[in-house]
Amino acid sequence: MALLSPPAPSVPRATTFDQMLEKVRYEGVYPTRQHAQDVIRRVLEALGRQLTGAERVELAGRLPQEAADYLASQAPTGRPLTGWGFVKDLAERTGGNLATTRWDTGSVLGVVARLAGEDLTTRIIGQLPDGYALLFGRAQLARAA
Repeated sequence: MALLSPPAPSVPRATTFDQMLEKVRYEGVYPTRQHAQDVIRRVLEALGRQLTGAERVELAGRLPQEAADYLASQAPTGRPLTGWGFVKDLAERTGGNLATTRWDTGSVLGVVARLAGEDLTTRIIGQLPDGYALLFGRAQLARAA
């Protein structure tokens, strides 16, 4: 039986929301902090509709409190979406276009992946349908048959 390593105590909340906001603003090239915050909120709420189980709880523990609140504010829908479906659904909900929504998603989830750490990001991507690796800034590997 494989042992699960507990989350590292220094990882949770090691980054403040302001620091996360500035990273997303810089990487997404957003003109204002408010714009970046709106993008973070929309993407994390959408992720909250998809992510379940221990990975959801552990991710919330590694995000700054405000970001964790966005993630937790939405109950999982039970309707898993592929990565592309995730982007299309988010664009429809927000009235955005697909290209901008894809950019926003990658800007936020790339930062989230660094905050989550390698192991947790791998487990999150493994839990979700195909297409999320690219959204988290990783190569999309083919799943074994």
